[in-house]
Amino acid sequence: MLILADSKMPEAAKAKLQAYGEIVEFSTEGITYPAISGHPDIFFCPTPSGLIVAPNLPEKYFALLNQNGISFIKGALPVGPKYPDSARYNTLVTERFIVQNPHISETCIHNLNPDLEMIKVRQGYVRCNLLALPNGSFLASDRGIKKLLLQRGLKVLFVDPSCVRLDGFEHGFFGGACGLVENTLFVCGGLKHVPERTLIEAFTMAAGVQLVELFDGPVTDVGTIVLLKT
Repeated sequence: MLILADSKMPEAAKAKLQAYGEIVEFSTEGITYPAISGHPDIFFCPTPSGLIVAPNLPEKYFALLNQNGISFIKGALPVGPKYPDSARYNTLVTERFIVQNPHISETCIHNLNPDLEMIKVRQGYVRCNLLALPNGSFLASDRGIKKLLLQRGLKVLFVDPSCVRLDGFEHGFFGGACGLVENTLFVCGGLKHVPERTLIEAFTMAAGVQLVELFDGPVTDVGTIVLLKT
């Protein structure tokens, strides 16, 4: 398994993550703004119909995907230097839903998954703000997204993003600090720093998810830890 992780991820977190697969330290230059330039969820959008990748992803990562036999589809729109062009691929796609701001998102995400229900939101950085658990419930750091999911009768736990660190910004988002593979949820940081810790532990346990805290420091937004099966 390849694990795409921001090259700026704390070293202690990288060291613990190595036990679960081959870490690919992800970084880009001159494409988008520095705070998110190494965030995988800015360039990669996993969907049930395949992995969708920004066309201006650095060539070395296309080569890496090919070398590991990971199929992908190039989107039409490039990632840009600032919002909203920086959020083209930051959509969350599950087996049931596409959660995105359709006004800014790469159109092939929906085109390749036409049978999924689209939940239209105002937030552009959806995947940073939203995490889908295996039982169909969600962790959300955006109240607007939470409201729309609740209206559909879905279970949602709000996690205040103010405790999530992101260099250059007042805060990051909880989803961007996490990565989910099957029934294991990786968190880049210690939940002791999150006011909703007890709620998160109970909520994820109810979803049959095992929590793995990658280091003891503050929860850090690393643009989602993207795990790709080889």
